[in-house]
Amino acid sequence: MTMFAVIRSGDVWLLLGIAFLLALDGFLSAAESAIGRTSMPKAVALANDKAAAGRALMRLAQEPHRYINLLLLLSTIVRVGAVFLVAVVSGRYFGIWGQVIAYAVMAGLVFVVAEVLPKTWATVATDQVALATARPVLALSRLTPLQPLARGLIGLANVLVPGKGLRRGPFVSEQELLGIVGAAAEDEVIEKEERELIASVLEFGDTVAREVMVPRPDMITAECDSSVSAALDLAIEHGYSRLPVVGETADDVLGVAYTKDLIRAERRGDGHELVLSLARPARFVPETKPLTRLMREMQAEKCHMVLLVDEYGGIAGLVTLEDCLEELVGDIMDEYDIETDDVQELDTGQLLVDGGAAIHDVNHQLGTTIPDEDWDTVGGFVFSFLGHVPLEGEEVSFQGHVFRAIEMDGRRVTKVLVTRPVRFDNDNESG
Repeated sequence: MTMFAVIRSGDVWLLLGIAFLLALDGFLSAAESAIGRTSMPKAVALANDKAAAGRALMRLAQEPHRYINLLLLLSTIVRVGAVFLVAVVSGRYFGIWGQVIAYAVMAGLVFVVAEVLPKTWATVATDQVALATARPVLALSRLTPLQPLARGLIGLANVLVPGKGLRRGPFVSEQELLGIVGAAAEDEVIEKEERELIASVLEFGDTVAREVMVPRPDMITAECDSSVSAALDLAIEHGYSRLPVVGETADDVLGVAYTKDLIRAERRGDGHELVLSLARPARFVPETKPLTRLMREMQAEKCHMVLLVDEYGGIAGLVTLEDCLEELVGDIMDEYDIETDDVQELDTGQLLVDGGAAIHDVNHQLGTTIPDEDWDTVGGFVFSFLGHVPLEGEEVSFQGHVFRAIEMDGRRVTKVLVTRPVRFDNDNESG
């Protein structure tokens, strides 16, 4: 009996140790969640009110890799330790089945005490929790034995799974960043226009040149055997400062004629000369080139127009520096441009869509998920979905929406009438 009492007395300390480890795990989870949600500007603002804790929070926000890996390592050690102690105590009194039951109970406790409660608290009171945990976490990050251990384990992980992601993050994905920006706009921390610009910048990184090009059928070109005066008239008629000069076919681009060069030649009395004599070298790039790289190269080379080439060497279209900028900031209209919407709402509730309208713009307006891997425009979608050159009046259905080709230009779909699905109000339906 005395021996049994001694054993139970010793196990009391084990139970207290388990409770302490669970509480410590909850603290680590709350700290990781709250500090991870605190941006550097927010930490600077908090430092003005809470000097000591704020400075610690600024250090952690400035170098998140110093504490993230450490907290994850400590949390793992603490949880494994708590489970080990539970296994020791339960096995001593209840055997193997006691250990199984204790494991199940421990899983629930860890989920509630070390995950749900602390992370909910950190979400509701982020600033308070971040300030309260910043100094202890900074002190932990300075403990000499722990940091080398964490770096060593991370190094082992990088050997097993090569890549930079395990070393530095990313700590926030694009979708999470968009969510943060959206919440900031709703709280009026930033303007709606700023939110749209940030979203455009993120989308810009995933855009290729083909998505913003002027397609080859829409290109205005000058024939190589036309005169300077004729080419100048063409440029003035369409309001362009540059014209591709082509040979026998549109794929045979021989150069680019600048309107300012044509004007100089015209004023010198050389309007009768061939436009080809004034053409400057054209720059050709693949149609799949990322728009971010293309725009940087065009800026560095002071190039305002490039010709896009498809995989077969044919001309797919052209892109100007203005096209790249418009993808970021929206349409840039000058005083001579006539503004036309690619998507127009009709009085009937239907939409009149330009055949060249981008798929992602139409998806945004209709709430559809039309795939854009194989085609970039609404006209291309109708064409490909039908499997043949559409006739005027032919239609396709997708996700309840009806897309009808109402205007053709040769084999191109130039106008599409979109009818939304009919929605019934259940309250007005008769039984």
